[in-house]
Amino acid sequence: MKAALLERYGRADAVRVADVPSPTIGDTDLLVQVRAASVNPLDVKTRDGQVKVLLKYPLPLVLGNDLAGVVVQAGRQVTRFKVGDAVYARLDKTRIGAFAELAAVRECDAALKPANTTFEEAASLPLVALTAWQALAELGQLGAGQRVLIHAGSGGVGSVAIQIAHHLGATVLTTVGQRNVDLVKRLGADFAIDYRSTRFEEVAKDCDVVLDSAGGDTLVRSFACVKPGGVVVSIGGTPSVAFARQWGLNPLLVFAIGVMSRKVTAAARAHAARFEYLFMRPDGARLAEIARLVEGGVIVPLVDKVFELDQVREALTYSASGRATGKVVVKVS
Repeated sequence: MKAALLERYGRADAVRVADVPSPTIGDTDLLVQVRAASVNPLDVKTRDGQVKVLLKYPLPLVLGNDLAGVVVQAGRQVTRFKVGDAVYARLDKTRIGAFAELAAVRECDAALKPANTTFEEAASLPLVALTAWQALAELGQLGAGQRVLIHAGSGGVGSVAIQIAHHLGATVLTTVGQRNVDLVKRLGADFAIDYRSTRFEEVAKDCDVVLDSAGGDTLVRSFACVKPGGVVVSIGGTPSVAFARQWGLNPLLVFAIGVMSRKVTAAARAHAARFEYLFMRPDGARLAEIARLVEGGVIVPLVDKVFELDQVREALTYSASGRATGKVVVKVS
């Protein structure tokens, strides 16, 4: 089969499409003929070697974290799916490989594709929708009548997070460039903050939850937006010490992460707020619920641009540029 291989870290030109053996599946796996796979910042970070501490992949590596496609083989113990089913999934972090003609998917990570979406639209959703749900509904416990600030509202995670937060009944504030103000309001944002002309912490006050995707100074400043007892959930930047310990990193790395995150820790303490770092987990059952929200019109996929598999380098470069509105998708013929 054809697949996008990463041959060495840190080089954009180290990704190439090549013929590789088809994956084998276990008793609880699906073999999926990939129709489309989405490009995420995680793919760019993996390519550049930025997550080697957390994810120790052997090279060469087939890139790609989420997909939509058709089941062509089911393991002996699979009960929820059959050959011919159209599914979508976020692959387990130890078994990525969505930028390929075939992918092995754990049954527990998959769900039936939303019936009203194309494969490209469905592929755009698993990682970002699960990230948004786990950040807002689970870690943030966001509910009706609360306030939430979502950074980068026109991005992949942000565009879905706005829709989920609106569905949960929260008042939604988001940072966005001027050209996408109307877009985020159509998605459900109540207040759009132009980050180029306004310091968001001067507008977003007394929030219960902040969802940060940038890290750095944006993350530190975000604590000024939450009320005492609120939470800032970050999916970018440096992990928290608690997260590092939970992942079983060695004590020296935990110490280093503590040093690098000291400004964040101080900001959380100063504002009597909680800091959570999220690395989302696959969840097929939740994807089934998300599919129902998509079919009901609650969540609308936002796809910016579609590339072919042999254009995967260009797709990664475009995603890394920060110019995309919504998701970048790789179509697998």
